[in-house]
Amino acid sequence: MAELYGTAACLRIFGDDLDPDEITSILGAKPTRGERKGGIWLTPRGDQMIARTGRWSIDVARREPGDLDGQIAEILAPLNQDLLAWQDLTTRFRADFFCGLFMEEGNEGLELSPKTMLDMGARGIKFGLDIYAPKRRTK
Repeated sequence: MAELYGTAACLRIFGDDLDPDEITSILGAKPTRGERKGGIWLTPRGDQMIARTGRWSIDVARREPGDLDGQIAEILAPLNQDLLAWQDLTTRFRADFFCGLFMEEGNEGLELSPKTMLDMGARGIKFGLDIYAPKRRTK
């Protein structure tokens, strides 16, 4: 299996009753993006959108070559390590790691370390992947 070309990672917490300031207080870090349900947020293109639910999220820079273990560790490191606080959050809200896998060739892949899987599981964080196939080259 060839090394994965690139990865992106974002921790997201969602809920209709979510207050981004509360999540920031509990986790001890400011989000990359946070809004209450009904609040206004800007898309990457600058369009204004109304939040359908509350959101608190934090992401890190995309990595080439891919390093999902490193990105997840970078996101979790500055956050509260108290698993009871995480259990409270993940019972009240939906939490996930939303990750992108970017391939340059076919048959690229990656492995997650047992520590990364344990860190996510102990906090009740789901793990999701969007996989982007290599672009077809035209002759």
